[in-house]
Amino acid sequence: MVKIVDRLLFVRRVPIFQELRDDFIVRLASVMDEVMVPANHLIFRHGEEGRSLFIVVTGQIQIHLGNKELAIVSQGEYFGEMSVFDAQPRSASATSLEPSQCLELTQEQLYEAIEETPEIAVNIIRVLSRRIREQNEQNS
Repeated sequence: MVKIVDRLLFVRRVPIFQELRDDFIVRLASVMDEVMVPANHLIFRHGEEGRSLFIVVTGQIQIHLGNKELAIVSQGEYFGEMSVFDAQPRSASATSLEPSQCLELTQEQLYEAIEETPEIAVNIIRVLSRRIREQNEQNS
């Protein structure tokens, strides 16, 4: 079981949540589910409908397209975040490389938190807008 203090630290590391006030972070951290996965477990497959993001508490997760490795995600890092916002098919697959523990935030949990505290959405929009601006500057 992940202690609430640790949950807060893990959620705070996700860039889209970094600028949220502490009370918003507490709200999100409190609704996240703990997911235990054995080694070599397919967490989700490329093309599947996705509606959640994961934060790695322990272990390592490989993000891949077929046999091509795209990234290795480990403690404190996150994956699957795009599907929380757009509910589009997964852009890659995720497989645990070793026994792993993750926190999962579903789209439904995020939307419920936003309903209760709309400022969460405003903060997330601000962060995403800044990321787009930074990308535009880099590409120009």
